[in-house]
Amino acid sequence: MAMDVHGRDLRYFLAVAEELHFTRAAERLYVSQPALSKQIRALERQLGAALFDRDRQGVTLTSVGTALVPHARATIAAWQEGHEAVRRAREASESTVVVGMSTSPGRGGLLPAIRSRFTGSHPEARLKLRQVGWEDPTAGLADGSSDVAFVWLPLAGPDRFRWVVVATEPRLVALPESHPLAARAALGFDDLLDEPFLALPASGPELRDHWLAVDARGGRPPVVGAEIASADETYEALVGGLGICLVAAGNAPLLTRDGVVTRPVHGVSPSRFALAWRADDTRPLIRAYARAASGVVSQAS
Repeated sequence: MAMDVHGRDLRYFLAVAEELHFTRAAERLYVSQPALSKQIRALERQLGAALFDRDRQGVTLTSVGTALVPHARATIAAWQEGHEAVRRAREASESTVVVGMSTSPGRGGLLPAIRSRFTGSHPEARLKLRQVGWEDPTAGLADGSSDVAFVWLPLAGPDRFRWVVVATEPRLVALPESHPLAARAALGFDDLLDEPFLALPASGPELRDHWLAVDARGGRPPVVGAEIASADETYEALVGGLGICLVAAGNAPLLTRDGVVTRPVHGVSPSRFALAWRADDTRPLIRAYARAASGVVSQAS
């Protein structure tokens, strides 16, 4: 028969078993002696056996009580170990900052510089890097799987987020080296209006439109040659002749392998790379990481 015996019941039992005196046990537990006696009687009823013999000479353990002592001690010890494990896990969780990213921040050691500044003032904190697919333009911020994230602006639902811009870079055009326009040293965006473009996933329409430079097309819809969701997919689509794409100058090395080149392109605004966090996340460590990013940017400028 299952019984609902609480840790309190076992602690009360052990106090009496060790003191062999109800009044002293009650003082040790900071409860009244009548309340302790009532709890012990309730435990005895649940077990269906007496745990103590009580007479004028004092209190002694019965054979049932003696049998219970080591198990009660083991149960209390196991719970204390479990409670300590939970405490350590909670503290570790609260001192961990998950940093999301869709592409490596790179850019002259930006990430190590922020880490160094942040951990210098918060040595107890632990940073966990998390790679997120391009399907999520917030790099895990929206669903809470990242605490802070390196993202490209614009962000969907900007009121939900705060950010500090860590890099402003010109947008280049990446194209196959065999493309007729690759022979030119620089291009105007008007030269690219009829070209098929590689587009980001539709799950992030604001960012998709930004990299298609919709605002620079004068109302002409882009021609989408293929959708891409990673740097490797982009490279394969470029060498496969499926389209061209805009790329931030800092990300150009991810694509300029065999068969792909980049060229400056005039008529499009720069790209902005940012460290972002949720507006309603007021945890000190999150704000400290944001301050570290701001400090690194200020020092570099």
